[in-house]
Amino acid sequence: MTRLEHKVAIVTGGSRGIGKAIAKAFLDEGASVVVTSRRQTAADAAVASFQHSNAVAMACDVSEYAAVERVVLETIERFGRLDVLVNNAGVAEAYQRIIDAPLEAWYEPIDVNLKGTYHGCRAVLPHFLRQGKGKIINMAGAGSGDSKSDNTACISGYAASKAAIKRLTFSLSQEYKNSGVEIMLLNPGLVRTEILGLHKPTDELRQRADAFEIIRDIFAQPPSVAAELAVKMASDWSNGKSGVYLSALSKWRAQQLLWSYPIRRWLRKIDKTEY
Repeated sequence: MTRLEHKVAIVTGGSRGIGKAIAKAFLDEGASVVVTSRRQTAADAAVASFQHSNAVAMACDVSEYAAVERVVLETIERFGRLDVLVNNAGVAEAYQRIIDAPLEAWYEPIDVNLKGTYHGCRAVLPHFLRQGKGKIINMAGAGSGDSKSDNTACISGYAASKAAIKRLTFSLSQEYKNSGVEIMLLNPGLVRTEILGLHKPTDELRQRADAFEIIRDIFAQPPSVAAELAVKMASDWSNGKSGVYLSALSKWRAQQLLWSYPIRRWLRKIDKTEY
């Protein structure tokens, strides 16, 4: 028996990168999955690539509550149930100092990342509470760490959104403690995706390009690592574990990647695949 058999999940921002890997992993584990993207064509393309009858594409701008609520209601109407929500949709502003960027650049990650996560939680919680169970997986990221060395210069909007998502997750996990609803936080680690902004480098990013590329070579992992953790969180493993936090780049894993970097570089085993 697969770990997510008979479960129904929504993965926002599931048309590419980490979200797509999570959606694929859920399908492989027996779940039915609704994949959302701001563009219907992007969601359709992702679902077509899965070649799986239990995958459904829906357009959704998570910054709009009505759009998120519609996806939740249509999912329940289509499948008769909903068990898991992964609030994965996310963006980052261009890599710039705050006064060099337009106001809207800082607002967007707040609208998509933070408000989108809040909208998802708000839309599914009434349903989960009525049925006495459900799982919400929110996404951490740069800015949500506890260390001052979690350097997020030039992406303060993204960092602020992720720090707030962390606090939102743990606040809600306490609000709905012992309700049967698990509200959890997943840090996917560093993955080579478009959100890093390297396809449209700013002057600030060009100045740091060499150092940033070394960091990616050392710590970047494929999205399958985070997807496996998401499956674990969506499964019965997390029953009664609301507030749990899992990271694809734990302290132990980061040390392992750092120590192995010289060998991987010498053997030319650095994976530079973009997802």
